[in-house]
Amino acid sequence: MTTTSTVRLDITGMTCAACATRVERALSRTPGVLQATVNLALERADIAVAPDGPDRAALAETVRGAGYEVRAPAAVTEETEGRPWIETATLAAAILLTLPLVLNMVAMALGLPWHLSPITELVLATPVQFWAGARFYRGAWASLRHRSPGMDVLVALGTSAAWGYSAVQVALHGGMAMGHLYFEAAAVVITLVLLGKRLEARAKRGAGAALRALMALRPETARVLTADGPVERPVADLAPGDRILVRPGERFPVDARVEAGESEVDESLVTGESLPVAKRPGDMVAAGALNGTGALTLEATAVGEDSTIARIVRLVEAAQSGKAPIQKLVDRISAVFVPIVLALAILTFAGWLVAGGSLDQALGAAVAVLVIACPCAMGLATPAAIVTGTGAAARAGILIRDIETIERAPRIDTVVFDKTGTLTEGRPAVTEVIGGDVDALLALAAAVQAGSEHPLARAVEAEAARRGLSVPAASGITARPGRGVVGTVDDTSVAIGNAALMREIQAVLPEALAQAIGGHEAAGRTAMLVAAGGEVRGAIAVADPLKPGAAEAVARLVAAGIAVRMLSGDARAVADSVAGRIGITAVDAPVRPEEKAGAVARLRAGGARVAMVGDGINDAPALAEADLGIAMGGGADVALEAAAITLMRPDPRLVADALAISQATWNKVRQNLFWAFAYNVIGLPLAALGLLNPALAGAAMALSSISVVANALLLRRWRPRG
Repeated sequence: MTTTSTVRLDITGMTCAACATRVERALSRTPGVLQATVNLALERADIAVAPDGPDRAALAETVRGAGYEVRAPAAVTEETEGRPWIETATLAAAILLTLPLVLNMVAMALGLPWHLSPITELVLATPVQFWAGARFYRGAWASLRHRSPGMDVLVALGTSAAWGYSAVQVALHGGMAMGHLYFEAAAVVITLVLLGKRLEARAKRGAGAALRALMALRPETARVLTADGPVERPVADLAPGDRILVRPGERFPVDARVEAGESEVDESLVTGESLPVAKRPGDMVAAGALNGTGALTLEATAVGEDSTIARIVRLVEAAQSGKAPIQKLVDRISAVFVPIVLALAILTFAGWLVAGGSLDQALGAAVAVLVIACPCAMGLATPAAIVTGTGAAARAGILIRDIETIERAPRIDTVVFDKTGTLTEGRPAVTEVIGGDVDALLALAAAVQAGSEHPLARAVEAEAARRGLSVPAASGITARPGRGVVGTVDDTSVAIGNAALMREIQAVLPEALAQAIGGHEAAGRTAMLVAAGGEVRGAIAVADPLKPGAAEAVARLVAAGIAVRMLSGDARAVADSVAGRIGITAVDAPVRPEEKAGAVARLRAGGARVAMVGDGINDAPALAEADLGIAMGGGADVALEAAAITLMRPDPRLVADALAISQATWNKVRQNLFWAFAYNVIGLPLAALGLLNPALAGAAMALSSISVVANALLLRRWRPRG
């Protein structure tokens, strides 16, 4: 079977939303490309390619053909570290050359006698225009060649008009130039835009800091235990089953199981858990976590792209690379924005002349229109907020699958919890065995549940092992989902499960036993009935303790105006007891595994917007059915795959935190888009009416992009309450 592949390209030279749209359009039109998404904030393109589609080199050539450059993956870090020094030096030189022009403008405005000669102004402004501003000419030429003008065209055209008009005045009149000169306007616009781009680049790097921190967690080498002793090997060469030694203070190179040793592990950057977690033989550790004071011998279980940290990075990258539906609308607007602004500048120039204004007034207003209009803020509004918000969530142990999740999460009005493993620890223990020969009863139950992964079965097996019982072999074991399990032990049919299973096999429940079971269920304990030879012989009471944060999780959701429900396969009395202790009043029980998705579907049919929280294999259909699936950390992989949000640690309080960071991120998206559009709607008319001079218009344009990214960066301060 053929499958698609994804190619990722790091792109340089994009300055605004129009640039990103142009690259995306060029890639999408390439034969063999199924989908292309370009993220301006990350300066990255993700391309889905058909099996017989173009390779990386061909796609890179397409990007270059659109007027931009592609960095090799290994060069990204080097360029990120080296390029800012060049940009800073260029910016510093532009500031030094522009400052005298600004002082001259201020002196003239205040009526002071000191001022520069026109020749001096020309000498100072020219290197700013054509050396410091060379990037705008290159970008403008590339975009015009591809008939898709962007921000560079506006800056280059506006400043060239101002510089050119002034240069002609000097050429015609020499040191006695007539009329107003706009050298300072051209130089100030270029310098401010360079400053804005410099600050914007720093802000964008800050927005992606969380993801880079995750990628830097995994060490490059590991200490592998061989017959000849410990040997240093590259992590890329490790395989599942390798035995690894991790010393105190080192990070774990792979996901692994502890074979020997005890230590406390700092998992804060992987799961968001702030306190060190004790690890003993048999416990699992995740790649990237930091070992504490004890040396540990490990057996690798997942390496490379299968490790926890690699899966986290993939999920975060996928969320950051996608586009919300609203961003697609912004892209369409950005594609026609620059041509509209060019037309508006021409109309402004002509309008002033027709209205009797001077050439200076007409030129100043037209230049102001060109330099104040910038699609950068619109292009950055959504991706800057998404990158920062998903990064902050990942830092807290909350993995958001895609942008649609961030858009859906704030609309959730009902949260449905599966009980076992979500609100409870999922590690039940036997509290009492009721019957005649309790050891024989427990051995029979353990026999038919041998090898089962069900938490109740593991509790029975653990209790039989603790008592040192000899468990007989069972045959014909058959699971009855939602009811229990049946099998044969020494030619005797044995069944263990709930009352529904007993009725199914027509085993009569003695009245005294029914009363005893009722007492356990009222106390929140699950009672499993054991039948042998068609007769109920006794029961096994099992308790699953509540998670410490369960009650607080429910209280926080209720305080936020969200309805909370619980699904459980337990008897109604058990479910009601557990729900009552944590403040849940709406309970669906008993619910079979195959009925969970139906319960969620009924809620949605009634108009509720439902988030389903679960951790087991039988929760996957319900997670997929819900408007928002939330998988609890430590759960089954199939549950994680079906979920829109994954919680990296099994803390139910993270559910409210996940909804909160999604709401905060979506709020930033809306705020940024509002201000980006409002800025242009307000700024363009003011510039056209001559109420903004070109220098002030350039400052406003630079400030708009900076403010949008800075507003998004406020999300970095978000912390989970849980």
